[in-house]
Amino acid sequence: MTVSTDVPLVATTRRQRAPDFFIVGHPKCGTTALYEMLRHREAIFMPSLKEPQFFSREMRTGTRPARLPDTLDDYLALFAPARADQILGEASPSYLRSATAAALIAELQPAARVVAILREPASFLRSLHLQFLRNHVESERDFGKAISLEEARRGGSRMPRDSHRPADLFYSEHVRYVDQLRRYHAVLSREQVLVLIYDDFRADNEGTVRSVLRFLDVDDSGDIDVLDANPSVRLRSGQMENAVKGLPGGHGGIARAARVPVKALTSQRLRHGALRFARRRLLYTEPAAPDDILMRELRHRFKGEVVALGEYVGRDLVSLWGYGSID
Repeated sequence: MTVSTDVPLVATTRRQRAPDFFIVGHPKCGTTALYEMLRHREAIFMPSLKEPQFFSREMRTGTRPARLPDTLDDYLALFAPARADQILGEASPSYLRSATAAALIAELQPAARVVAILREPASFLRSLHLQFLRNHVESERDFGKAISLEEARRGGSRMPRDSHRPADLFYSEHVRYVDQLRRYHAVLSREQVLVLIYDDFRADNEGTVRSVLRFLDVDDSGDIDVLDANPSVRLRSGQMENAVKGLPGGHGGIARAARVPVKALTSQRLRHGALRFARRRLLYTEPAAPDDILMRELRHRFKGEVVALGEYVGRDLVSLWGYGSID
């Protein structure tokens, strides 16, 4: 059941607290790492469900996990375990691309603070394509071909057989950065929106997290553990994945071969850990080097967006992202 956008968000009970801040995306830009580092701060509460996706309502199409909240009370219940002295936050990368999330967030929490992370368009879309393959959103393994299919897919053709999120595959929509930021600036003040650049996060993970803590008015002293929570990987093959899926139940050739040594481990926790390790080693590998010609073509295509974004946020992104030589 999808969430109705006709019911005012303020109509719920006021006994439940609304989040104070939102990490709105993009995916593959460090949002998972930022979520993990923030949620372990004593002064911050973030639910174990990383992506409630509650405000990106128009993007909730087809089958989705039953654990995602459908009602506002269900959503706010995610934050019920928080202490009174903690600030509340959540991280749903779909909120930046969503056409409705900004207004809905501002309606529920006018004092909301929002963190957006932006990445050079070509490298971002390449990582996104790898993630979509891994999550079975995309079926076209060739990145260039997947990009070229966008127009056909907008017309309803050439979609993956089991696709339940067709709009995700309109790759160019993911990098409409200025339009995405304007939706938040239309309902929140500039001071309430922190725009991070992925390169800065990668170059100084700890320093970037401290800047976010200061933005949230949270003490940034103390140690911060640096981590890379969601690295890009390449799926080896669909056939291999189907084979490895049988590991927990002992089905398939790979499963039968692995069953004896895995069961020899003495605890269920160790067995599950071994199976997760096997999946990672068998299913995924380092991504191939990017196609330089394709990446240059994409940078030419999206240079206008990069120029506009740089002017909008007051930063020379053309130089930072190497677009100076792109005609």
